[in-house]
Amino acid sequence: MATETTFSIIKPNAVKKNAIGGIISLFEKNGLKISAMKLTKIEKSQCETFYAEHKERPFFGELVSFMTSGPVVLMALTGENAVLRNREIMGATDPKKAAPGTLRALYGDNVGENAVHGSDSAASAERELKIFFETKEFANK
Repeated sequence: MATETTFSIIKPNAVKKNAIGGIISLFEKNGLKISAMKLTKIEKSQCETFYAEHKERPFFGELVSFMTSGPVVLMALTGENAVLRNREIMGATDPKKAAPGTLRALYGDNVGENAVHGSDSAASAERELKIFFETKEFANK
């Protein structure tokens, strides 16, 4: 098994619910170590860069508006198969379809405000970490 680093965001709705501790606890209980973390408000231009793949989709404006509506927690999570592990911990995109005990089932409100984001691949993690942590330190090998 490979140790890798992935990227995660605790979204504004989960921060507003004071769910940061519960979310971090679930990551740690499942073998992921927080190797970097910051509480911040994402700038609109940075958010548009981050979600560039969705630019032509009808929900893009709403997504950017939501993600810039309040503080978020940005994290680099490291562990064995971190990308896949993080995705399992998060659960399905739609909180109503997420398995019980997953982050989205516990803290998500709907498909758009589903509490957390996690990279979908090692390549995405590398790109996303560079956007928010502006470093190559977390590059997966």
